[in-house]
Amino acid sequence: MSVLNGKSIVLGVSGGISAYKSAELCRLLRKANANVRVVMTRAACEFITPLTLQTLSGNPVGRELFDLTQESQIGHIRLADEADLVVVAPATADVIARLGAGMADDLLAAVVLATRAPVILAPAMNVNMWENPLTQANLGRLMASGQLTTVGPDAGELACGWIGAGRLVEPTEIVTAIQARLAERAALAPLRGRAVVITAGPTFEAIDDVRFLGNRSSGKMGFALAAVAARQGADVTLIAGPVSLPTPPGVSRRVDVESAVQMQAALGEITAHADVVVMAAAVSDFRPADKASGKLSRRTTGSAQVDLVANPDVLAGLRRGTDAGGPLLVGFSAEVGVSPAELVTRARAKLEEKRCDVIVANDVGLPGLGFGSDRNAVTLVFGNGAAPVSLPAAAKSALAESIWANLVPRLQKLRPI
Repeated sequence: MSVLNGKSIVLGVSGGISAYKSAELCRLLRKANANVRVVMTRAACEFITPLTLQTLSGNPVGRELFDLTQESQIGHIRLADEADLVVVAPATADVIARLGAGMADDLLAAVVLATRAPVILAPAMNVNMWENPLTQANLGRLMASGQLTTVGPDAGELACGWIGAGRLVEPTEIVTAIQARLAERAALAPLRGRAVVITAGPTFEAIDDVRFLGNRSSGKMGFALAAVAARQGADVTLIAGPVSLPTPPGVSRRVDVESAVQMQAALGEITAHADVVVMAAAVSDFRPADKASGKLSRRTTGSAQVDLVANPDVLAGLRRGTDAGGPLLVGFSAEVGVSPAELVTRARAKLEEKRCDVIVANDVGLPGLGFGSDRNAVTLVFGNGAAPVSLPAAAKSALAESIWANLVPRLQKLRPI
């Protein structure tokens, strides 16, 4: 299957004689089953008609930034957000200059400036314009961002009669460059298109209106896992216990809860549609049977007894609520003062009891690691009989990268896209 299949490509066309080649480029992209949205500059309309590109793309052509009808139906921010890739072919010296200056004075420039997708420029212009230091400086400024790359130009006889670099490369070569860029992006974003649910932090179980039963989990490990998943393209839902951490960039939604029962309710049906559920939260095993009103005080009661009841087993309940085609289920196991061998033994037992796919086990009693720390060391134990993988002590942000590197291959095998 082509890497272009189902991808949303914005084709920007600017005003050069080679604009006629954009029709063939549009046709090739559609043939590869890409969804093509064309954006034309005013100058481009002097060389090729919008009707031609609308017919070939099967979508309305965007031309005006300030046209109320076009903006309501197409929308430059919507185009920018939905694009998997933006290609500008031809990219004239004028377009390169305006993009290099960060201008958004027409629809095409606004889309390029607003998109977070990769952008490919296919330059086409007179050889002297191409070799002008100003053009090269503008292009260099764009390339420095890492978001923009170029394909071409070719050298040869130009429409103006000069011979040299400046010809638009053939549409087939532009398609090849698009495919390569999308494949590269897929490698850097292995979780793109995946729905990921992550729980993080402790739970607090109310004793009265002031006090609670809790634990020392800071939520840093779960938040680090959410940050990495978002960077790798996942649609991340983060369910956080009572922590003061900011939401990581790129996380789609955050749900704040306090107790184990609230966390279970927040998970609800969302896990049925998830590709991965990572239960990094340290959920309290027990809660007070009854919450006292006000504040218990030794001055009025002398002594107090708090009866505890078991909290719901949130992790085990997730697997019971799904079939064999459910999400990749990842649990955490926090132990204190056990040997590495015993850590794995206990993780295997938890793996079977909770019917998880993976258990991330760690000794939270080691100095400088685990609860409340910025560092951790974990062992991954798998349900398919694979050998455990020990990840040495590292910053939780780096450890999250390593954990996902081990989870992604198993996810692709369990739930291939």
